[in-house]
Amino acid sequence: MKKIAVDDLQSNEAYNAQRPAFRKAMIEHKNNRRVKLGTNATLHFEDTMTMRYQVQELMRAERITSVDEIREELEAYNPLIPDGQNLKATFMIEYPDETERRQQLARLIGIEHRICIVVDGHDPVYPIANEDLERSTEEKTSSVHFLRFEFPSHIIEAAKDGANWLIRCEHENYTCEEEIPENVRTSLVKDFD
Repeated sequence: MKKIAVDDLQSNEAYNAQRPAFRKAMIEHKNNRRVKLGTNATLHFEDTMTMRYQVQELMRAERITSVDEIREELEAYNPLIPDGQNLKATFMIEYPDETERRQQLARLIGIEHRICIVVDGHDPVYPIANEDLERSTEEKTSSVHFLRFEFPSHIIEAAKDGANWLIRCEHENYTCEEEIPENVRTSLVKDFD
């Protein structure tokens, strides 16, 4: 999957002019790349389009125009784009009530390592979590984690051939299993090209 270059981005003025249409397309795109995991967690699978949107929004909000500053942002966001052998996701733990969120994050230490993707007939694929920095401490986990799922070629082929997938969380305090809907599988299979 193509990484983002400075030339792929629009100026803030050009982006502002096209932002409503781009946001609408992004909402539709993200709907095909999101999986609820139980009642309080979601996996948002990233790709070139989602990262380009993130960078454009950041440039707009922070009024970034310097090529050097844009390159710095690309250095942070490009690693979140799949490279053909993996899926990359932002994992979010969502408890709206602040007190409950604090309590649950203390109970969910290590959850980022207990999520797996299972393609029918194959062993589970567990993620490499938070490669940029550790987001769990002895007291609590973070509400946001970055996950990279590395797939062997035989599982990629099964996924491309239409096998069903599911996502499972095996943390002792948060167990659930969700089948990945066909629209999401169709979108994610493109990440293996």
